[in-house]
Amino acid sequence: MIDTRDRSRAFRVQIVQGCSGLFRDRESAEGRQSMGSRFGQVMRRLRGDSTVRAFARRANISASYVSMLEKGDINPSVKLAISLDRDLAANGGLLTAFVADAIEHRNVPSDTPIHQDGFVPTLVTDNAGDEDGEDATNRRQMLRLAGAAAMGTVIDDEATRRRLNDAMGAHRSLDEWSTAHEDHLHALRTRPPAQVAHDLSIDLDTLSRQIELAKGSELVELHRVTALLAAIQANAFTRLAQHGTALRWWETARWAADASRDLDIRLLVRAEEAGHGLYGQRSPQSVLRLLTEAEHLAGQRPMLKLAAIKAKALSKAGRHAEAEEALDRMTDLAHRGVRGDAQGFWTPNELYFSQSWVYAAMGREEAAARAREELLRLTSSYVYEANIQLHAAWAAIVSGGVEQGASQAATTIAAVPEQFRTVHVLETARMTLRAVPVEHRTRPAVGELRAILADSA
Repeated sequence: MIDTRDRSRAFRVQIVQGCSGLFRDRESAEGRQSMGSRFGQVMRRLRGDSTVRAFARRANISASYVSMLEKGDINPSVKLAISLDRDLAANGGLLTAFVADAIEHRNVPSDTPIHQDGFVPTLVTDNAGDEDGEDATNRRQMLRLAGAAAMGTVIDDEATRRRLNDAMGAHRSLDEWSTAHEDHLHALRTRPPAQVAHDLSIDLDTLSRQIELAKGSELVELHRVTALLAAIQANAFTRLAQHGTALRWWETARWAADASRDLDIRLLVRAEEAGHGLYGQRSPQSVLRLLTEAEHLAGQRPMLKLAAIKAKALSKAGRHAEAEEALDRMTDLAHRGVRGDAQGFWTPNELYFSQSWVYAAMGREEAAARAREELLRLTSSYVYEANIQLHAAWAAIVSGGVEQGASQAATTIAAVPEQFRTVHVLETARMTLRAVPVEHRTRPAVGELRAILADSA
C-alpha cells in the first residue's frame, strides 16, 4: 500500500513535470534530440505529431524550410518570425526563442530596445556587415522585436510576472481557480488547442506551486481544481494528436480526482478520459473497459455522460443494437431529469451528438438528421459543427451513397482551418472513410477524401 504522503508527492511531481515545457513529451526521441537553435526547438515542439508537410502548410512555408528551421540550419527573418508566431498561435514563444538566438549569436545586449519599423529580411545572416556602422545599429534595434508587431505588445515575460506574484505573496482563492477552470473550458471550445495547451500550462505551473504550500481542506479543494484543469489539458493534447502526453495528463487527472475524494469529480474525469479515447487514442474495447470500471465506481448513481460515451463506444465497436439500447438509456435518464455534471463539461449538445454518431454509423439518415438539427440549434462549437457534417456524410455512405458522402466529407475537412483540424475532426473523417465498402474505395470522391486526410496528418 503506497503511503498517502508518497502518493501526494508523486502526484505533485507529475504536475510539475507535465508543465515543464511547451508540448514537451518527456519520453519522445524528439525530446532527447539536440536542436540547432532555440527557435528550431520551439518549432519542433509546436509541430508535435504533425508531419512536416502538414505543419508547413499551416505555417505557409515550404516543408524543406520547416526542416531547416527545426535543425537550426537557417534562421528566419524578423518578418517571418513575427508571422510564424502569429500563424502558429505560439503566443510569443517563437519570438522569445528568436530573440534569444539572436542575442546569443550576435552578442547583442539583452536590454537593447527594439523598435518595429518594417522588416529586415536578412537580420540574422552569415554576412554580418560593418559591426560599427548603420547595419549593425539596425540589427541591434530590431533584435528585441517582442511580439509588438504581431500582438501589439512586448514579449510576455512570464518569468518576471511570476517573480512579481511571488514577491507580493499572490495566492489564488478557490473562487479564482473556479473562474480559471471556466475560462480554460471556454477556450477549449472556441480557440485552437495549441493555444489552449500553452495558456493552461502556465496556470498549471502556478497551481503546482500553490499545492506545495497548501494544507488540510485547501489541499483537498486544490486536488479538485487540479483534476479539472488536468482533464482540460489532456483534452487539448488529444485534439493535437499528442496521445502519449494526453494519456499522462489523464493519469494525473485521475490521481487528483481520487485525492479529492469527490465521487462526482472521479466519475467525470473517467468519463472524459473514456470519451476522448474514442478518437484514435484507445481501441473501442479499451474504452469499454474504462467505462465498466467507471460504472462500478458509480454504483447506483446514474450519469448521463457515461451513458452517452458508452453508446458511441459500442457503435465504434460495431455493436449497433447495443449502442441503440445505450442511447435509449441515455434518453430515459434525461427525461427523468438526471442532470449532467456541475463542472461545465456536460452540455445538452452531447445528447444529440451521441444520437447523430450512433444513427450515422447505422445508416439511419433521417434519425441522424433530426439529431443534427437539434444540435445545430444549441451549439456554435467548431468541433461539433464539423463533426456532425461528417456524420451526415457517414450516414450517406452507409446508406449506399458513397460518392455523395465521400465528397461531402472531403468538402467539410477542406473548409476547416488548419489550426482547427483537431484529432476529433480528423478521426471522425477517418471513421467515415472506413465505412466505404471495399469495392467502392477506388471511386474518385473516395480518393479525394483519402488525399485530404493524408495531407492533414
